[in-house]
Amino acid sequence: MKTLFGYVIAAYLAATLALSYYLSTYDNIPDVYLPPPAAYEFPKPPNFAAIDNAKKKKQAFFNYFTPIIQQVNSNITVERDTLLTIEDKYYAEGTLSEHALTIIDDLSGKYGIEAQEDKIDQVNALLKRVNIVPTSLALAQAANESGWGTSRFAKKGNNYFGMWCYSEGCGYVPNSRIEGAQHEVRKFASPAQSVEAYIHNINTHLAYRSLRNIRQQAVNNGNAISGALLADGLLNYSERREAYVAEIKSMIRRNKLDTERLILTTD
Repeated sequence: MKTLFGYVIAAYLAATLALSYYLSTYDNIPDVYLPPPAAYEFPKPPNFAAIDNAKKKKQAFFNYFTPIIQQVNSNITVERDTLLTIEDKYYAEGTLSEHALTIIDDLSGKYGIEAQEDKIDQVNALLKRVNIVPTSLALAQAANESGWGTSRFAKKGNNYFGMWCYSEGCGYVPNSRIEGAQHEVRKFASPAQSVEAYIHNINTHLAYRSLRNIRQQAVNNGNAISGALLADGLLNYSERREAYVAEIKSMIRRNKLDTERLILTTD
């Protein structure tokens, strides 16, 4: 009579043989794989305006948004790791598969990179955009732009970053909008969508090219991507320019966001 161990070994060998046969007969298995992004499933935010204690309000704000920011960054890291794998395979094998080329083109469309004849140049251009925005920077900007989650646009439209849109009805008209202006403050279905749009904006908009250059230099030097470092690239985020950058840096420093919530980049 076979022992239980014997059955396990037999089943393992049978499964291994079946898998080997399957792999040998199936020609379309991708050499690199880009899994779909993780879905954003987070509870509704607390009523920040109802929290009277300033310290408790700050902590509630950080506690709510930190996992959302980290999830968005995690999805971006998957994309980045896939691009790095494609690059490594090219340098090892001297060629790119059709599947890899499809991933490059798909991510180029998403991140606003033009197609190039040299696909590795295109990958390198992508890698400057496909990277995280530090949790510390996102938290500081969200708190600053939304008044710690109490602004009208945060409460009504889940907009925690003061992001604009330009088609009628896409958001809410700010009370301070000057005559003749067309912008509205964009509305989102959830805070997570607001975070995702903010990080995508930082990663793609021409206005934040200097921020991406600062980040890339940190990557090249093997340094951490900190919020205080990248804040220098936010001059175009606000009409207040240098004063705004100084305020964001001060918020990061006072709340110890870089030291307590630091996320390191991959290479």
